Amino acid sequence: MFRCVAAVTKIAFSNLNFKHSNLIVRTLRCTFPIAQRVRFAGKRWEEEHYEDGVKWMFLEHSGPLFAPEYEPLPDGIDFYYDGSPMKLSLAAEEVATFYAKMLDHEYTTKDVFRQNFFHDWKKKLKVEQDVIAEIHGYCVMDGHREKIANFKIEPPGLFRGRGDHPKMGKLKKRIMPEDVIINCSRDSNIPEPPKNHHWKEVRFDNKVTWLASWTENVQGLLKYVMLNPSSKLKGEKDWQKYEIARRLKDKIDAIRSQYHRDWKSREMKTRQRAVALYFIDKLALRAGNEKEEGETADTVGCCSLRVEHIKLNENDNGQQCVVEFDFLGKDSIRYYNKVPVEKQVFKNLKLFMENKDPTDDLFDRLNTSDLNKHLQELMEGLTAKVFRTYNASITLQEQLAELTDPEESIAEKILSYNRANRAVAILCNHQRTPPKTYEKSMKNIQAKIEAKKEQLAVAKKDLKNAKVDHKVKKDEKSKQMVEKKKKLLQRIEEQLMKLEVQATDREENKQIALGTSKLNYLDPRITVAWCKKWHVPIEKIYNKTQREKFAWAIDMTDENFEF
Repeated sequence: MFRCVAAVTKIAFSNLNFKHSNLIVRTLRCTFPIAQRVRFAGKRWEEEHYEDGVKWMFLEHSGPLFAPEYEPLPDGIDFYYDGSPMKLSLAAEEVATFYAKMLDHEYTTKDVFRQNFFHDWKKKLKVEQDVIAEIHGYCVMDGHREKIANFKIEPPGLFRGRGDHPKMGKLKKRIMPEDVIINCSRDSNIPEPPKNHHWKEVRFDNKVTWLASWTENVQGLLKYVMLNPSSKLKGEKDWQKYEIARRLKDKIDAIRSQYHRDWKSREMKTRQRAVALYFIDKLALRAGNEKEEGETADTVGCCSLRVEHIKLNENDNGQQCVVEFDFLGKDSIRYYNKVPVEKQVFKNLKLFMENKDPTDDLFDRLNTSDLNKHLQELMEGLTAKVFRTYNASITLQEQLAELTDPEESIAEKILSYNRANRAVAILCNHQRTPPKTYEKSMKNIQAKIEAKKEQLAVAKKDLKNAKVDHKVKKDEKSKQMVEKKKKLLQRIEEQLMKLEVQATDREENKQIALGTSKLNYLDPRITVAWCKKWHVPIEKIYNKTQREKFAWAIDMTDENFEF
């Protein structure tokens, strides 16, 4: 081989003139300076040999050749997560390109390959996200380091909305520093805007809890950077909210008696207020606050209902009066409900609708400000929204008392809890579109159930055979086998029960969103007390975020708490 290389080199040099040959030699010496110390004369294998394991007395080299630094992707090529562009660190971006280069390769069809890639890639992403969160995800408030909830401004994209929102598909513009108002204390280190930019305004308002705000362009709504729900201020605010709703329990009977009497008031305004309050109380309807400036979606609440949003259905003998509601509520989610009402309410609605067009206001002499002013006179701190919190919480407590069986397993108790929570979600009209993965996940569960049933049949047969064997032998070994088969059968029965409960839970929860009421309307002390009373791990009901938000309730509530 060496002779072959030398021959090729000789031929190459012989075809060059002297000037070119010297140029090549000088270039080689420049590139590999250690070549100047190489001995070209003599045969290496004839040189003296070192003893005692010594391999050489002098060694010099230029080190290995490293792979070149990663060159980032050009502008205009973005990484997308959940439909939105996401800026990666160079390290995370480079790893993503490794996978992208292999998309057409057989390896990327293999589960193990994909799982291992994402396992390692997420480590890169986590490091990057941890650094960002450490810088932007915390603030110092009155000497305490508090976590910030939503420190990332949403990137530009297309507006989706919820339900059948009329503005879905409109462009959400990029929020710039010039759009953002910063709020901090005057003696703090005011955050620096990005280079070559400035804030819209810097405020020093300690009467509010937001840290930054801006106005989004699609609906013209104010958006805020707020403290994490686990913060001291948020916890205090939550406690106060639920305490006000809890105080309503002592006043609710008197308030209901009052609005029942007001159904027959001589003043039309008082009658309308009484009927609206009846619906807010009975159906947990939102009051229907005035829309923010720029919002054009045709959504309504109780006080802003129009004649076209209800139909009055009375049967032939006049014994049953039913109101049919059909309107778009918050986030353009349809509210449809048929509700039996008391006869006087039905008569009043007929009166309110007389000589009106379908687009006229049903409660034309009422607005939310007037309603809340009246409620403040009935109880300090009372607003229409408090009724929603009160009815949601009292419904949960009553449903838990009715559905919980002390003899049930933990899995069955959790199903009972979710059913109680669903009753609240239905009351509050917390709907959702079934997840895209619903059908697939249900098929997987059913397959597991069938496989477990087959295991159960085999286990029953094995136990029967073991009992027969023990009846014949009547020895210790056969007795132990019977006990072993019994325990196995019991374990398989428990596993099957858990799978069946899981399938039932998913089916019942297909179109109901439990999270909204759990986070915003249900007094967490009810849940904590129930968990402690029935020995259900709180982790089975509240995820990590919810446990952080309701740390105050988990810490201070015992099993005897009642809303």
